[in-house]
Amino acid sequence: MSDPYFAAYDALLARWPAGTAELTVPTAYGPTRVHACGPVDSPPLVLLHGGGATGTAWFANAPALGARHRVYAVDILGDVGRSERAGLPLRTPQDLMAWLDAVLDGLELPAAALCGHSYGGWVAAAYALHAPLRVRRLALLDPTQVFSGYRPGYLPRALWMLLRPTEQRVGAYLDWETAGTGVDEDFRRLYVLGAGLRGRGRPVVGRTLDPAPLAMPVLALFAGHSRVHDAATTAERARRLLPRARVQVLPGLGHHALPIAGAAAVDAIVLDFLAAPSAKGRPPR
Repeated sequence: MSDPYFAAYDALLARWPAGTAELTVPTAYGPTRVHACGPVDSPPLVLLHGGGATGTAWFANAPALGARHRVYAVDILGDVGRSERAGLPLRTPQDLMAWLDAVLDGLELPAAALCGHSYGGWVAAAYALHAPLRVRRLALLDPTQVFSGYRPGYLPRALWMLLRPTEQRVGAYLDWETAGTGVDEDFRRLYVLGAGLRGRGRPVVGRTLDPAPLAMPVLALFAGHSRVHDAATTAERARRLLPRARVQVLPGLGHHALPIAGAAAVDAIVLDFLAAPSAKGRPPR
């Protein structure tokens, strides 16, 4: 992997709180990089990034989330970043769920709250369906393929970028998707430079989920200006499928900009959700 890419990766990592630990968790599918911050005795919160973003992309959220939780931001195996495929092949959603089982085992987390953005939201929701007893609370930030598919007009741009990635195409796609809603320049550089590495192995993807069986507390937070799906329509579908879930739309933010440009609002909503009493009136474990 190229030096410029990891220079951009390290530039985002340098914006994490002082004392952030870099962990490498061995799994049968390959070593997995995890960025950890916050008091070790605080409730655990596992963060799963969007496609092409890496765990470093949570830099804007780590200070606030890490003040109340032990945060573990994972580089999803199969995507760009410092996790490496080695050992068993990672090909199917079932493989991906077994990999995340192994990551939580390696972190000695029998259960944790999960928060995922975009593709990471799909991974988090799929894992909550796979291992509901290991997911105390589930926060989904503009998740893809959880409550709906993609907008028809979105797919041509995204597929062209994904099937034949170049720095120019990926940059043009990101600028189009975040137009008028803000994108961090360090994040943009990492995302664009990752285009040349995506041919080494694509992330595992699957079909749109049926989230109706989810029984743990769920937060579904949508970006009002997302080009990936219609926020209002998708939010209404989330309310129908999960009547007890907390569903909210944040105006003025695009899909990729949500966790970073909207960090203050996102962090406040996520922390309030994680601290809220459960449906039975008990505080979260």
